[in-house]
Amino acid sequence: MKLPHAEPGNRIGLFGGSFNPPHSGHRLVAETALKRLGLDQVWWLVTPGNPLKDPSALAPLEMRIHRTSALADHPRMKVTAHECLLGTPYTARTIEMLQNRHPALRFVWVMGADNLASFHRWQDWRSIVARVPVAIVNRPGSGFATLSSPMAQAFHADRLAEEDAGLLPICKPPAWVFLHAPLDPTSSTRLRQQDTPG
Repeated sequence: MKLPHAEPGNRIGLFGGSFNPPHSGHRLVAETALKRLGLDQVWWLVTPGNPLKDPSALAPLEMRIHRTSALADHPRMKVTAHECLLGTPYTARTIEMLQNRHPALRFVWVMGADNLASFHRWQDWRSIVARVPVAIVNRPGSGFATLSSPMAQAFHADRLAEEDAGLLPICKPPAWVFLHAPLDPTSSTRLRQQDTPG
């Protein structure tokens, strides 16, 4: 539950999600952000619940933490369910509390592009972009969302060129970048459907 250790000035990627279950596509997003942004660590924030998703389909938190830890087996990737201690399922609040408690760290929000189309449905989504730089890693079928999503349109002028991605952690928000990476078609939804009898 506790947060990983980090030194002042470290660049920390915050990679939140249900990870229900975690899969190779998640790992690819984390690896891409780690390398392309020059991050010191990626913190996988396993959420106790997603307000936009059906809670009945959610595996127990302990199981998701265990599976995510096995997948994120890397010296600079850390897994935590710290949102349980913060008492909020909302990303905007989580980021605000982490920044208040650790002002010497440089946080970047990391997410797959499959979340971009619905990002405007997240609570206080504009405050997320205004508070912390955002890195979006492409996912199969999500390329068009970079141009058409409300987030991309609202913050069009704040998008960094991909070749400048390494500057993102030191940019004053709002700032975001779209990163191209090899596409992994694996999805949590498909994996859950495969596990469902019948």
